[in-house]
Amino acid sequence: MKISDNYYKQREIDCLNKIDEITKDLPPCVYEFIVGRTDYTSPLTRLNYCLDLRIFFNYLVKTVYRDKKITDITLLDLENLTLSHFENFLAYLSHYIINGKEETNNERGKARKLAAVRAFYKYLYFKGLIKSNVSAKVSLPKLHDKEIIRLDVNEMVKLVNLAENGENLTDRQRAYHKNTKIRDVAILMMFLGTGIRNSELVGLNVDDINFEDLSFVVTRKGGNRTILYINEEVASALQAWIKHRSEIKDLNPNEKALFLSLQNTRITTRSIQQLVKKYAKVVTPLKNITPHKLRSTFGTNLYNETGDIYLVADFLGHSDVNTTKKHYAAMSEELRRKAIKTVKIKDDD
Repeated sequence: MKISDNYYKQREIDCLNKIDEITKDLPPCVYEFIVGRTDYTSPLTRLNYCLDLRIFFNYLVKTVYRDKKITDITLLDLENLTLSHFENFLAYLSHYIINGKEETNNERGKARKLAAVRAFYKYLYFKGLIKSNVSAKVSLPKLHDKEIIRLDVNEMVKLVNLAENGENLTDRQRAYHKNTKIRDVAILMMFLGTGIRNSELVGLNVDDINFEDLSFVVTRKGGNRTILYINEEVASALQAWIKHRSEIKDLNPNEKALFLSLQNTRITTRSIQQLVKKYAKVVTPLKNITPHKLRSTFGTNLYNETGDIYLVADFLGHSDVNTTKKHYAAMSEELRRKAIKTVKIKDDD
């Protein structure tokens, strides 16, 4: 099966293959834990568990059980770890080397990796494989609210205009731009006009778009298929791209992907990240704009226009509205200021 035939199915297969590859170099209890999570998590989530646990076991053989290989670590070894070992693990995550590469983690990176370890220990304890679960006593790092980085209205206009005309790009970038500008405008408009995720955009097929009622079908996290809507501006950009796409020579007629690379295969999330960065660095060099920041821009605009946090959550595909509130509730004060001006106590007469 080719990735162009079923992007999400192929991504699952790739994740499962990576899980098998990583767990071969970890103790058997890790694979048992991963299998135990199959009915509750996606392959991508389980892969991230594997990656985080691999870091944990690297920490153990480098600092605690230095005379052992990772695969030699036993359940008793895991049970014998103390609270200090887990606290030292958090400190270790600030800076470490794995597979010859230096890595660092901020508070969110540390929290995620500790959460993976705690989930692993909780499973072992629940299954009766260890007698105590010290990891449950370790507090997650305090997470500070992140500032929402987004584009203002003028920056949005400049970003799309730059994708259209290519001004201020380097000579090398302009050489590619003439072949990609119609596609790039459509991609940016989809982010700014619908708020979909990078992976969701990559997974779109041509037949997911319905111009009759200005809608499209997107596959959300967990595999749920959802209908979203586009406005006339986004529809116009998509129609221009699809017309251009139909005129591409040497395009495999079986290729279903909506957005293509220069090799006429489905574009990757990495390529889209680079595409957004290329244009954003020209428009707003001080903001680190990513596809996710364009998603935040959409969410901000929708919330400012409607004041409806539940509607924003629905559009963004958040399963828990609290996730949405955490990111956008800070803007409520501005909405309250605007709203209070509409309340009149005395008539002007």
